Amino acid sequence: MTHSMNNNRRTVSGQRFVEISKSLFVDADSEQLFRKLGLTSIEAVFSFNAGKNLSKKNLANFRSRLEFQTTSPPATLFLKRYDKPPALVQIENWLSHRSRRSFGLAEFASASQLSAAGVNTPKTVAYGEQMGVFFEKRSFIITERIPNAESLERKLPGFFTGPATAEKLKLRRNFIARLADFIREFHQTHYRHRDLYFSHIFYDDSGKFYLIDLARAFKPLIWRERFRIKDIAQLYYSAPGRYFSGTDRLRFYLGYAQTDKLTGRDKSFIRKVVSKAQQMARRNARHGRSAPFAS
Repeated sequence: MTHSMNNNRRTVSGQRFVEISKSLFVDADSEQLFRKLGLTSIEAVFSFNAGKNLSKKNLANFRSRLEFQTTSPPATLFLKRYDKPPALVQIENWLSHRSRRSFGLAEFASASQLSAAGVNTPKTVAYGEQMGVFFEKRSFIITERIPNAESLERKLPGFFTGPATAEKLKLRRNFIARLADFIREFHQTHYRHRDLYFSHIFYDDSGKFYLIDLARAFKPLIWRERFRIKDIAQLYYSAPGRYFSGTDRLRFYLGYAQTDKLTGRDKSFIRKVVSKAQQMARRNARHGRSAPFAS
C-alpha cells in the first residue's frame, strides 16, 4: 500500500483521504457528506443506525454491518464495524497480516494493495480505528456499492439463460476466460481470499469483475498453495451446476493455469479442488444446505 501523508491528509494508492478527527479518515471528495451526516468521530460512527442492518447468523458478535443511502451525492454505502474483538482473534489477525493492525485498517490495506495491483475492489470512502494500549478497541470501514454491478451468485449475464445458441455459447466461453484471467491475476498478487464464493465476485454492466468482502484476505507466508486450493474449491463449489458444466470448469482451469494441456501437477491440483468442494458439500448437507455445483 503506497501512501504519503501531510498533516491531516493521506494519499493511499492515488486516493486522497482527510483525517476529520483522530484516526478517522474520509475520502477527500466525501468530506462534506460525512460532516453533513455528523459522522465526524469514531463515537458517531459506532452510534450511527440510520440504515439497514445486514447481520446474519454466522457473523461474529463483535462484527456488525449496515447498509445506508446518501442523497447528495446519491450512493449506497456499506459500513462494517468491529467492536472489542477478542484478544486471541486480534492476535490471529495480526499474524495473518504480519502487522499489528485493527480489523478495519487491515481490510482497507488489502483493498488498497489489490486495487493498486489492478484487481478491482469496492471504493473505500472512510475508515478508522480506536486503539488501546496494545489491543484494538474498535475499528470500521465504509465502502461504496459498485455501480451497475451484481454478485455472480445473484445474477449471471443474460447469455447464461435461455436456449444455448452459438452466439450465447461464444459469450459464455468468453466470460469464463475473463473470469479465469481475473482470478489468476488476483492470485498473482500472492493474496488469498479465503471466501472466494460467487457471492463475493461482482460483475458490472461494462464487463468488469470485482472482489468484495476482503476482511479475511491475506498473503500467507506458508501454506500458500493450500489456500490457493481452498479459494478455487470455493469458486468451484459456488458455480451452479445448471449453468457451468464439467467442460466449462475445465475450460476455466485451462485459462487460469494458462495451459492447453494438463500435466500431472495440474491433475493433482484439480483432484484436490474437487475433493475439497465435495467435503464442503457433505458438511453443508448435514445442515440441510445443498451444494450449488451439484444443482
